[in-house]
Amino acid sequence: MPYALPAARVLGLTLVLLGAAPTALAAEGWSVVPAAGGAADGRPSVYAEGAPGTVLQDAVSVLNPGARPLTVRLRGAADDTPDGTSAMDGRPADAGAWIAFAGRARGRRTAVRELSVRVPAHTRADVPFTIGVPAGAVPGDHPGAIVASGGGRTSAVRVRLRVPGPALPALTVEHVRVGGGRISYELVNRGTTVLAPRLAVHVDGVFGTLLDRGPRVLPVELPPGGRAVLHEPWTDPPVLDAADVRLTVTAAGGVRSAATVSVRFVPWGAVAGAGGVLVAVPGVWSVVRRRRRTGTRGPWRGGRRERDGGAGERPGTEVELTGAVS
Repeated sequence: MPYALPAARVLGLTLVLLGAAPTALAAEGWSVVPAAGGAADGRPSVYAEGAPGTVLQDAVSVLNPGARPLTVRLRGAADDTPDGTSAMDGRPADAGAWIAFAGRARGRRTAVRELSVRVPAHTRADVPFTIGVPAGAVPGDHPGAIVASGGGRTSAVRVRLRVPGPALPALTVEHVRVGGGRISYELVNRGTTVLAPRLAVHVDGVFGTLLDRGPRVLPVELPPGGRAVLHEPWTDPPVLDAADVRLTVTAAGGVRSAATVSVRFVPWGAVAGAGGVLVAVPGVWSVVRRRRRTGTRGPWRGGRRERDGGAGERPGTEVELTGAVS
């Protein structure tokens, strides 16, 4: 449930004088955290639940243990990574776009999307905000964040909003491509819940397995409607082979999606230099296989077989967040 705020606090921020600031906190500078209240003390994120059309109230606290006043700018933002880092530069989206603060415009109090707060030295400022759940909000999870910027640094508080109703987890893996030393693909969350996907990669060549990476958690959380382009490194593909690349993605709730793409590896420079010898000599494939088995290195060396725990390239994933489903 959201943190209940008295009506007076909804209209403006509250300043509380801090005692002696802990040494570690003073060394790190200011911080922003969910406002504490009763049983909610020490909560890591803001958690709220509300039906479409409702307005929820909560607050964050900006703590300035330093000896000088501090001005911090607060705004709502998207949040779709496990550690919340995407919120730092993200634009308002989903629950982040539904966050508003109490401000002034033309001399009147009004709801604003961004708010500047001046926090005196050794003071905590409790800043109330609202989450206006749109009338058309779909049931499920709606992640967001409140980002605070000031004093040359940025920090964020994650906001987790749930709209009650039937939950539908659904995920697809699309647009698989191979090239440039990597396997590129796109994940799309087509359900109503936040998903933390896991990826397994399997590549079969003409003469056996070329790549076999077991399921592992990807460094991305996809909100409902979110999509991301990811890149899986494969820096040692075969020089000459025909391969089937299969990506299998799973997530909580029984979610499973797979996609396969076929790719051909041909050393065109060698083909041109041989004047078409590769086409005329059918035994070239047996040469490839024989050299793989003996481990001989030569001009037709294929990619090494890789399994989890083996030597060689370690799996890792590059992520490009591309926004919501269009």
